[in-house]
Amino acid sequence: MRKIAKSVIAFACSLFLAIPLAGCSKTAEGVTEIEIVQYKPEAAAYFEKVEKAFNEQHKDIHLTIYSPNDAATVLKTRFIREDYPDIIGIGGDINYSYYVDAGILADISDYQGVKEINPAYLAIDEALKIVPVEGVYALPYAANAAGILYNKDLFDQYGWEIPTNWEELMSLCEEIQSDGVLPFYFGFKDIWTCLAPWNAMAVSLSDTDTAKQVNRGETTFSKAYRELAEKYIQILDYGPKNPFAYNYNDACTAFARQEAAMFTIGSYAIPQILSVNPDLNLDSFVLPASESSEGNVLNSGIDLQFYVTAECKNREAAYEVLDFLYQDENIQDYINEQTAIPCKSGEFEISPKLNSMKPYIEEGRMADFHDHYYPSEMAADALLQTYLIKKDTDQFLSNWDKIWPRYNRDIIRAMEKYEEEN
Repeated sequence: MRKIAKSVIAFACSLFLAIPLAGCSKTAEGVTEIEIVQYKPEAAAYFEKVEKAFNEQHKDIHLTIYSPNDAATVLKTRFIREDYPDIIGIGGDINYSYYVDAGILADISDYQGVKEINPAYLAIDEALKIVPVEGVYALPYAANAAGILYNKDLFDQYGWEIPTNWEELMSLCEEIQSDGVLPFYFGFKDIWTCLAPWNAMAVSLSDTDTAKQVNRGETTFSKAYRELAEKYIQILDYGPKNPFAYNYNDACTAFARQEAAMFTIGSYAIPQILSVNPDLNLDSFVLPASESSEGNVLNSGIDLQFYVTAECKNREAAYEVLDFLYQDENIQDYINEQTAIPCKSGEFEISPKLNSMKPYIEEGRMADFHDHYYPSEMAADALLQTYLIKKDTDQFLSNWDKIWPRYNRDIIRAMEKYEEEN
């Protein structure tokens, strides 16, 4: 599997070899250089503060944090050149699976900070592994949540109630529409936004490991995703007439200007929305896709986590950097700036705009984004956009089943081999 994963990464990287490498800064003799490459440029200012604070407090370790615009491409390029940073900061998705199987990441089971992470997020990482591998290879930092953002003032003005199941959500949409307000705004011109409602509903309507079940031949997407696909089409009826004419920025701006009562998007959109209208009184709730109120699950995934690479020359220094990153005050600063959810257990204050999701987090009633199991080459977001335009459920599901093995051939073979040997 390691050879397969390395070949996949090598193929992807061969397209980007012309990208220049940042390189490590030189430090005084006897000082250990630790380099982090993290993939959230929107958090660059936060990490600049962290880097400065760490270096002011440590004389034997010098920390450099890079926040490039396309960290995934930069990392792939560096991997193929065997120029590894000491620590990587990316989200918990299929790339993490590839990195584990390629032997790029170090087992950090001996790091004491692992014990302080919310077990639910450690379980998400464990489930993402293509085949079971002993050890801990990631340290979750911050999570996001996807559901429905809503205009609290409009809800109070018209007396609308927060829905707790699918029937109530559909009734609410009818009520909002009859009051002359647009229920939802979408930004489906940017195809990635098509995944937001899909993921938020999928966790309540399908098993988190649906992709793995399909890979094992236990089910098909036509069976597992039918209710999900049909309900997605229903939501479209309560949005703008042409949801594909507006991109993500358009949708954020329109919602900020109170042109719709609700927006099916993740918590990551809140800072941008408030940058347009800081006085907007918004809140959020779990997208109630289930027919029963008890069947709803919060869609929460790991937005940022850190990995020590296997090539890191000084694990002790890397762990000291992690200790600093995971100090409570630093995590609190990050979640304040990014409207995020801490993956570390403890008494953190999350944004009041996520209060309705807090019970789900505390109870562990949450599940990972389904698209974290989809290979990027498959372009699932484009498939969804096409489906939303054509609205042919049978064709959409049949096509998904047909093309899935093409993009998951190596993963399926690896799983089959593992099960034969175990």
